[in-house]
Amino acid sequence: MDNFRYCTPTRYVFGRGAEMEAGTQLLANGMDSVLMVYGGGSAERSGLLARVREKLHEAGIRFEELGGIEPNPTDGPVRRGIEMMRRGGLHALLAVGGGSAIDTAKAIALGVPYEGDFWDFFAGRATPQKALPVGVVLTIPAAGSEGSGNCVITLEEGLHKISLRTDEVLRPRFALLNPELTMTLPPCQTAAGIADMMAHIMERYFTPTPDCEVTDRLAEGLLKAIIEEATKAMSRPDDYEARANIMWAGTLAHNGICGTGRREDWTSHAMEHEISAVYGVTHGAGLAVVFPAWMTFMAMRSPGKIAQFGRRVFDVNDPDDTSAALEGIGRLKAFYTSIGLPVSFAALGVEHPDIDLLVAKLHENKGEEIGGYLRLRADDTREIYTLADF
Repeated sequence: MDNFRYCTPTRYVFGRGAEMEAGTQLLANGMDSVLMVYGGGSAERSGLLARVREKLHEAGIRFEELGGIEPNPTDGPVRRGIEMMRRGGLHALLAVGGGSAIDTAKAIALGVPYEGDFWDFFAGRATPQKALPVGVVLTIPAAGSEGSGNCVITLEEGLHKISLRTDEVLRPRFALLNPELTMTLPPCQTAAGIADMMAHIMERYFTPTPDCEVTDRLAEGLLKAIIEEATKAMSRPDDYEARANIMWAGTLAHNGICGTGRREDWTSHAMEHEISAVYGVTHGAGLAVVFPAWMTFMAMRSPGKIAQFGRRVFDVNDPDDTSAALEGIGRLKAFYTSIGLPVSFAALGVEHPDIDLLVAKLHENKGEEIGGYLRLRADDTREIYTLADF
């Protein structure tokens, strides 16, 4: 196990009616003037936004709104939000929604106190040192952004989708998690969220660092719980306990606890970011395509951890590491298919992917070599994209 430092200052309020604490939690964190950032019309139609507005009014909080945030959030709304906050003298943000709304709010939080272009942080030209405080009302368990310091934004010019990791700087001050808010999600969105949170765990699980038994078991337990509860939630969307378990698993998947003391990978996320940037697909669905392809590539070169995954998560009983690894991958793909996820480019709706373009953009954004489990160059990532095309 490697040395590590770990801090997760986010306060979680979990359970029925959690969103009703929006006003009190904002005031408790000194956030008395906010920009409320949210996505499409579902939060409005469900009455959630009306309830949150009421609580902000009751608490005497001054606020403005930035709605219409789309999946795979881009720099345009971030720039509008920065201008709104500066013009209105607002000092905090409240994201109401899933990862897209939260990440947009985080990027705005970085940009307002910064004198340059907020994209400098994503392009590696500046290092985040401070940000405005962010609170969250979570509606989609998937991205885990409600408990992480991470943020993903796409620069529309050139379609550069970049993930920024800031550890403590961008962790939300609080997150309000009511599993009831997830019961009306479309099945495809629930399934994509499940793939996303599983990928967050697996990016940390597949490590070259030895002797990480505690976090191995944390990761394996979370994965097994997600698989079990996902089946319940997909067949019974109003199953509160299943929704609650999935929602909390999504937070634990990405708040850093599973990555303590170990080198992480993140190749599959980087590869998927190029797919969703170019083709506009749902991030979780793209991960369901890329991750098994990455695992298959690794099973033929360094199968040990892939085999452990198969044995411990999917109960594969095969003494040969390569065979156990490939069987585990097959069972993972079967699970994804059972909840309606694609496991190939064609099933994703991308019939003829431009693999050369994806590879070129990937290494332009991430460098000549990427990955933590094994270091990969362009020929390697091209092979993984090709494996995903079957």
